[in-house]
Amino acid sequence: MILVIYAHPYPKHSRASRRLADAVRDLPGLVMHSLYDRYPDFDIDIAAEQAALTKAKLVVWLHPVYWYSTPGLLKHWLDKVFAYGWAYGPGGVALRDKHCLWVPTTGGDEADYRATGMHEQPFESFAAPLKETARFCGMQWEPPLPLHGAHTITDTALDDAAQIFRARLMAFSALHVEQSPPTASRSGTPS
Repeated sequence: MILVIYAHPYPKHSRASRRLADAVRDLPGLVMHSLYDRYPDFDIDIAAEQAALTKAKLVVWLHPVYWYSTPGLLKHWLDKVFAYGWAYGPGGVALRDKHCLWVPTTGGDEADYRATGMHEQPFESFAAPLKETARFCGMQWEPPLPLHGAHTITDTALDDAAQIFRARLMAFSALHVEQSPPTASRSGTPS
């Protein structure tokens, strides 16, 4: 299973993040948790989130970048759900060997994330807290899939980015699908 943790504070007003989410929503074996729809009061159902994570082979964090970080509810979700003794620490192996894909959207374009750009650092610099969180919990960090210029990207480029995201998740599923035993036909022989 692929679990997409979609964390946009204003999902109905999002253009880029919503388009990415919509591009994968119908994939078989994918479950999407829109945190701001599920937990508008920030009262997270920890047991339900941990149960979903337990079933997942790939966890996707899809969100806009706010002040070089995640939106507040995603940070709160991590604080509550990635608990000591469950995600890390003694006995905390629930996330070990699961894959983690970060899919952030930014308002600034790619040129803003250079030494000479507005943010004076490459975008990879801002991945460190999430990458380290995944690593600390024994997860396998996948190469991120950032979408820059969310406010100005053309519809065509946004559609292309959405298809790249969809293809990435489909490729992951194809590589990690569990082989099911053959099913018996009506005659009782395997089909």
